[in-house]
Amino acid sequence: MKNKLLLACFLLIATGVMAQTSYQWKTASSGGYSYKYVTNDPTKSRFYTLKNGLTVVLSRNTKEPVIEYRMAVRAGSNTDPKTATGLAHYLEHLLFKGTDKFGTLDFAKEKPLLDKIDALYEQYNKTTDPAKRKEIYAEIDKTSGEASNLSIANEYDKMMTSIGGQSTNAHTWYEETVYNEDFPSNAVDKFLALQAERFRKPIFRIFHTELEAVYEEKNRGLDNDAWKLNEKMMEQLFPTHNYGQQTTIGTIEHLKNPSLIEIRKYYNKYYVPNNMAIIMAGDLNPDELIKKIDAAFAYMQPKPLELYNPAPEQPLTSIKKVDVYGPSAESVELNYRGYAQSTRESLLLDLISSILSNGKAGLLDINLNKQQKVLRAGAGYQQMKDYGVFSLTAQPKQGQSLEDAQKLLLEQIQLLKEGKFDESLIKATVANSKLGLLQAFDKNDFRVESITTEFIQNRGANWNKSLAAPDLMAKVTKQQITDFAGKFFKDNYVVGYKHKGEDKDVVKVEKPAITPVNTNAGKNSAFVNQLFAMPVKPIAPQFLDYKKDLNFGKAGIADVITVQNKENSIFELTYRFEMGAWNYQLQPYAAQYLSFLSTDKYTAEQISKEFYNIACNYSFNVGNEVSTITISGLQENFDKAVNLVEHILANCKPNEEALSELKSRILKSRENNKLNKGAILNGLMSYAQYGPVNPANYTLSNEQVKQIKAADLVYILHNISNYKHTITYYGPQTKEAFISGISKLHKLPSEFTPEAPAKEFNYTSTTANQVYFADYDMVQSEIRWVRNDGKFDASLSPKVNLFNSYFGGGMGSVVFQTIRESKALAYSTFAFYSSPDKKEKDYAMIAYVGSQADKMNDAVTGMNELLNNLPRVDESFAAAKGNSLNALETSRITRDDIIQAYFSDQRLGIDHDSRIDEYNGLKPLKFEDIKSFHEAHVAGKPYNYCIVASDKRVKMEDLQKFGTVTKLSLEQVFGY
Repeated sequence: MKNKLLLACFLLIATGVMAQTSYQWKTASSGGYSYKYVTNDPTKSRFYTLKNGLTVVLSRNTKEPVIEYRMAVRAGSNTDPKTATGLAHYLEHLLFKGTDKFGTLDFAKEKPLLDKIDALYEQYNKTTDPAKRKEIYAEIDKTSGEASNLSIANEYDKMMTSIGGQSTNAHTWYEETVYNEDFPSNAVDKFLALQAERFRKPIFRIFHTELEAVYEEKNRGLDNDAWKLNEKMMEQLFPTHNYGQQTTIGTIEHLKNPSLIEIRKYYNKYYVPNNMAIIMAGDLNPDELIKKIDAAFAYMQPKPLELYNPAPEQPLTSIKKVDVYGPSAESVELNYRGYAQSTRESLLLDLISSILSNGKAGLLDINLNKQQKVLRAGAGYQQMKDYGVFSLTAQPKQGQSLEDAQKLLLEQIQLLKEGKFDESLIKATVANSKLGLLQAFDKNDFRVESITTEFIQNRGANWNKSLAAPDLMAKVTKQQITDFAGKFFKDNYVVGYKHKGEDKDVVKVEKPAITPVNTNAGKNSAFVNQLFAMPVKPIAPQFLDYKKDLNFGKAGIADVITVQNKENSIFELTYRFEMGAWNYQLQPYAAQYLSFLSTDKYTAEQISKEFYNIACNYSFNVGNEVSTITISGLQENFDKAVNLVEHILANCKPNEEALSELKSRILKSRENNKLNKGAILNGLMSYAQYGPVNPANYTLSNEQVKQIKAADLVYILHNISNYKHTITYYGPQTKEAFISGISKLHKLPSEFTPEAPAKEFNYTSTTANQVYFADYDMVQSEIRWVRNDGKFDASLSPKVNLFNSYFGGGMGSVVFQTIRESKALAYSTFAFYSSPDKKEKDYAMIAYVGSQADKMNDAVTGMNELLNNLPRVDESFAAAKGNSLNALETSRITRDDIIQAYFSDQRLGIDHDSRIDEYNGLKPLKFEDIKSFHEAHVAGKPYNYCIVASDKRVKMEDLQKFGTVTKLSLEQVFGY
């Protein structure tokens, strides 16, 4: 499960000012139920309150036959007992373990063992003698093993997989615990039966292996410098409130001494209907669904509730400083304490964050990022229930101190306080916000996330004000902003310095001795069998017909592909080039350079402001093999936006100072890449797949970067349209109208310039186990297995789909069940057979485990057993197959995604919707087919082990047991 940062969305913080009359609460009745709604709500959400106090919010969106779901509980780490931090997060994990009806073979026999485990943990918590604690834990381990013979691990995920769920997850944060799912709309009855049972009487089983997963989650946090910086800064920003005094995952001491009895008390106290909400958006009938929800959850009984009510924080009257050390790149962050939700002050801070940083025309964007005074800078406002956090961040450029970067951030605050910004920024922010909402509210997950946030912070009561927030922002004057900024931004912040260096306080949660538990993966409880037997009306798949769903034409010598947008006024135009960095190594640098260039009419700063003012975006993205120039926004500004991009490409002028700064920033970014363990691991993977010359290190050397000439980059930009490209358009215009318009705006040559041939890379042939190792100072070890496995074969796609679903996909997969559930070897693990994106490329078998360094050997052994021997679990296979078919039956490719699907199939040499073959090929597959696939492509093969870990925590002799060890330098990995 993941800890959640507050939803970063366009839905702006509500204000206490009276909203416009267009957004008003109304009451209505339908289907025998009363509900509230807000007039002109684009989500058409209905807010119900059932007799037991349960809040239900339903939003209908029939574009796809799926439903997005959240179960939101207004309790998180703020409500953890002071003596048991991390408890809410533990509970979140345990809500996946079943009840007395599922997750068990015989609850009557299992219960005495679970009661004994509860008692042993209480005894363990009260014991301080290390030897005695070890003895008690051994008894916990033994009893847990006995209990596991009667439990069934991950029956919840098995049922969700069979229903067709694609995104089972949950998160805990300061004042919330939220459980999320999506599922096909034909499975409502099954889904509600499962969810109602899930919360009826949860049983906390298979606890000590789940506890180990939480330990691993904590250790991953201890390896995350940004996480450590945030935690220490929150401590200073909130010396009284639990935002700063209790972390969501809890202290190491409390993690080591959990109490199942306290967790049960917490559940009974806070998981009550008057503190919970069911929020659903998608292809649903509200009148029918509310009746079913009411019937399913009527067993819930309300209780008196007292939520966390802290004493107010005293004002900050000085600057607090925090220093954090670690191996990642240095950065500086300034945090100011904001205000409660639904206050005018929070509205102003949200608006100010966009005035400072909006990606285009904010003060930080123009004065720092555009002028390359730092590597990058940004600002944002994060809203919680009781307070918000206003943040300013920067990464220093080459030769710049953290204090220098901090000073530059504060200078922008001073400009704000002095009113040295264009008042048009307010109007532009409103326009961009409305455009963002127009796009976002079309998505079910955005709808449920937005409403979930509303429920957590104020039980949804201010939904009308949140919808009206852009209009309210439009009424804010420049003078009001400067007056507020003058009062708010003082020497009243916490500054955090993330230094590159050794963390001398590094700790980890030590692992106890754990015996693998029995998962009983091949068995079902009676409840599961009943759920499986419930009838479901099939959903017919809808596949694309490219000849009908796409409109093909010509604009001059360029091919044109369009899809008409009949829903709103948004457009997206793309010039797509079948060339990239593998054709021209300078091309990605030219794309970066472009944003800093002026023309004969506009400065670089004016160009950014122009786009922001018309609420349009443009980007030049260069991949290895494909490059795109994309323009998007409202159709009414189409001509303005396209004209502006065409003008920039044709008339941009060299800027030597900007290039010098860009080179410096590139070199600094390269240094930072070498401090990023994820980037290092990806580099090892590329080295293993292609050898010493590979896509990850095929780049200019640092010396070559220093020699880049402005004239060469500008030449690429001036001539980019002379290379062959396809023009694609998704928007309100017909094909004919679009071609007529774009032919006038986009000038083309009489013939295209042939592009240079792309660099070709040779795949390695792995004949014996190899280990590629990179040293990195961290608690954990990151291990990936990879081997190449031959060119693309479209006939394999159904088997690849089903194999991945069964073997290494979700929580019910073979890999997750074994590595995490049974053996507790890792928090994060997966395995999949990777399909190439082009017919000339190879497949690859990839596996991953992120484990504590001292568990690396066991983790490798555990994964190797699965790679070589595929367990047969018929129930899991049936669920995986049903899930794969469900995903294809309910997926709907629409809008501009139709164009992207067309290009993806083209690259694979397929002239039709490839999902047709995949769907038809899936239907007859049996376990024997997947078994033979595993034997032919996965089992008994030599692998490349890519390992990033600290050489102080792993032994070289252990690595040598896996295969021949090659320790790579970072220059070998990155090519610089």
